[in-house]
Amino acid sequence: MAASHAPKPPALAVLTGLIGALVAVVLGLLTFGAQATAHPDEVPLAIAVPTAAPQLAPIAERIAEQGGDLVAWRITSAEEARTLLDDREIYGILELTPGAPPAANVVLSGAINAQGTQVAQQVLSEVAHALTRSPGETITAHPASVAGRAVPLAASALLWIAGLVGTLTFGLLTTRRGVRAGVLSRAVLAATVSLAGVAVLAGFIKLWDGSLPLTGGVLGFLLLTALAFAAVQGALFRLLRIRAMAILAPLYLIAPAVAGQVPELLHPAYRALLWSWTPFRFSTEGLRGLLLGTPSTPDVRTGVLVLSALAVVGLAVMLVPPRRSATVEEAQPNLADGVVDVGVDQADGLPGAERELAVEHGNGGVRR
Repeated sequence: MAASHAPKPPALAVLTGLIGALVAVVLGLLTFGAQATAHPDEVPLAIAVPTAAPQLAPIAERIAEQGGDLVAWRITSAEEARTLLDDREIYGILELTPGAPPAANVVLSGAINAQGTQVAQQVLSEVAHALTRSPGETITAHPASVAGRAVPLAASALLWIAGLVGTLTFGLLTTRRGVRAGVLSRAVLAATVSLAGVAVLAGFIKLWDGSLPLTGGVLGFLLLTALAFAAVQGALFRLLRIRAMAILAPLYLIAPAVAGQVPELLHPAYRALLWSWTPFRFSTEGLRGLLLGTPSTPDVRTGVLVLSALAVVGLAVMLVPPRRSATVEEAQPNLADGVVDVGVDQADGLPGAERELAVEHGNGGVRR
């Protein structure tokens, strides 16, 4: 009897232990590493100089020269600065007003990622205090509650989990029962998990903060997000079966850790390799704009375009029937005579009828 090539228990223990350590290395780099290496780099801020007070322009220029690599300053008017803040092209404004010394107010926005707002407030408050020897006034446009800041990322994560669990459970149950899921079943799954997920999120939003708007635009964006996630998950499950979990499960761990920060706080490697493409970024920032009063921000349009593309591609892979091979077509019954050509001839080693031997049975019957 041939010796088994399977590793012995001690070797298997070492191997599995190393695999666990390798998984920890990968997840550590892709999740906690994004937070541990966070460092401000070219944070976009603006200095607003009134048109009627050109004497403040030299002061603004001196401030901008002292930013270094930490801050990317833009000197502009108060009106233009507010527009840039609403479009999330900057994270805060230092508004200068004439006086001796000039006054400086800090303008922030609740519609900006909380991490970006925190860094902007710290930098702008320090500059204002150094300039005026007083903390100045802090003005918040589009104020957001704690729930309002948490909902955009929470909604993306929960919709991903709802689709992932629904798709995985459906795949396991159909496989266990030996049932082949058709196009209709997969379409019903995507629709059900999307609608149910949005209903759950709407309930949570009302529970957490009833003042947040549940408009048609917000609900439509949530539905688009849920459908895009379910379509991507269903497509990967159709292509890879249970092996798709090796991609989908780590993505859930990776994406929120990256999407919860602004790119200027991420290490350049994380910014390029993870933040630039993670679907959670587009859903989170788009929903933040709709919920917190900046629906015209480019993040909303970008989110709609990206999520729509994911939904279309995912549904195409998930729902398009497979092409029937020539072998399968040849094996189908002929509708005229009901005969099935199974493609077996005498060369296959099966006994032909003309060569079958009749064996005399003891009771006079014939046994073949």
